[in-house]
Order: sequence, then C-alpha cells, then structure tokens
Amino acid sequence: MTDLAALAQEAAAHWRGTPSRLIDDRENAVYEMALHDGTRAALRLHRMGYQSEAAIRSELWLCAALAAQDLPVPEPLTAASGMMLVRLGNDRMASAVRWLDGQPLGVAGQFLALSTGRILDLHHALGALLSDLHRVTDGLALPADFIRPRWDFDGLVGEVPVWGRFWDHPEATLADRDVLIAARRHLHDVLAAAGASGAAIAPIHADVLRENVLVAPTGISLIDFDDSGFGFHLYDLGTVLSQNLYEPAYTDIRDALMDGYGTKDRDLVEAMTLARCCASVGWTMPRLPPGHPVHKSHIARAVMWALRVMA
Repeated sequence: MTDLAALAQEAAAHWRGTPSRLIDDRENAVYEMALHDGTRAALRLHRMGYQSEAAIRSELWLCAALAAQDLPVPEPLTAASGMMLVRLGNDRMASAVRWLDGQPLGVAGQFLALSTGRILDLHHALGALLSDLHRVTDGLALPADFIRPRWDFDGLVGEVPVWGRFWDHPEATLADRDVLIAARRHLHDVLAAAGASGAAIAPIHADVLRENVLVAPTGISLIDFDDSGFGFHLYDLGTVLSQNLYEPAYTDIRDALMDGYGTKDRDLVEAMTLARCCASVGWTMPRLPPGHPVHKSHIARAVMWALRVMA
C-alpha cells in the first residue's frame, strides 16, 4: 500500500468509511469513499502548506451554508468525533463531503462529447447557478474567524497577488513581459473603477473550471471550493471563460453565460477573464517544473487575451 493510500485508509476511518478509488491527486488528493450506511462520499486529503487549518474550516463552513440553502454544492460530512476536519498522523488534514453525481463538463481542455446547443444550454444554466450562489453568499453572516484568500484588487494585481507576480514569470519573453505588465496596469484601472462604482467583494467560488462543474440528468452542480474566497462576482464568470477563449463558439458561450447570470457588462466580464488568465500564469510558477509546456501555453493565452482586451 502506498503512503497516500495508507493515509486515505486512516482518514476514512474517521467517517467509518472505506476509500474505493483515487479520483484526483493535484492540489488535494481526492478519493471516492464508501460509507457504512451504503452511501458514497468524497474524501479529501488536503495539500499540506496550501490552505491553513482556519481557511479549510472556513471553506467547509461556507459549503455547509450553501448546501443548507439547497444549492448543488458539496455538503461537508461530520466525522465520528463531531468535527468536519480531522488531522492525520503525518499532520495532513482530511475532510469528507457528500457525493454529487455527474460527469465533469470537460477535462484536459476538452468538453464532454456534447452538441454546441447543449454546451450553450449548460453555460446558461451555469450562469444562473453562479447568480444564485452570489445571491446567497451576499446574504451570509460570516463567522468572526472566517478566513479565505482575497481575489480582490490586491489579490489579483497588487504587489503580491494570491498566485504570484505573473508579470515576473521566468519563462516569459521580454515581449511577453511587456504585455503582461501592460495588462496589470490595465486591470489596475479596471478593478479600481469597478470598486469605485460599488462592485461588491464577497465570497465567490473563484475556480469555476470545466472539471469543477458536474453535469447530471438532474442538472449541474459545482464542486471544489478549495480556492474559494472574497472577490468580485464577475471573476467567477471570467474563470469560466478563461477555458473557452480558443473555442469557435466562444462568443455564444460568453453570451449564454452572461444571460444566465443576468449581466450585460461584457467589458468587465472579459476584463475579469484577463485577470484569471494572468493569475493562472502566476499559478504555474511554484507548481510546474521549468520547461513544462503549460508555462508557455498559459503565458501565450494571457498575452493573446490582453492584446484583445486592451485593444
């Protein structure tokens, strides 16, 4: 048994469950888990050093509050100890959430085998779901110890953004860097203007990628709140669109998402898309080895979109 599998066994015992298969091992290791009552759950072994214990507890509190409002999100499960978060023998933390059925909207940069019409319908539904999520989070009375990352002005374009100084990426060419610096200045102005005009900073999902949107016959659900935090509402729409910039149906996808959400502010939505593309450039730096192709592809995407948005 591998060390990870042994940890999963140790963690599952806290919920009187048995891990059945490894689903993913990226930021967190996620296992499908069979519970003693015959139901299923997702067991999460949290990546060490990424989110603090207080931040993970806050994430679980947020998901529980959203699930209590009947939003299709992972509902945290209480361990036998009565806690939603447990610490394992190697000091790694674990949590479990109720299983949600469905297939990811897409993986490895590809959509499910769906018609264009179906993809547009799903993005309209996703926009409506994000609108509902933001309506609920705006009305929450957060506990005093609630702490999550801030995808606000400083967190996106400040001196120390949440995911790093994207404009200093070591694999960016001088021309790339010039565009990324200009993009940061442009976003500086756009986000400052949005804040001045009253754009709210409130809890958002902040990572609405295809793999985090589950599609089932009963509808769609939203998983993986690991990066959730305080941010601009439309940043969630920008995250969705960041994966669609090379799609032939991009414009239709954008319009369906915006229509479902209920916004007509295309310029701000596309600026938030740029903010996510730039943040993703920063994300690669500490996580991927030098020379990994994703460095170049993320830089190229951010540069391409910056030139379009700034034009």
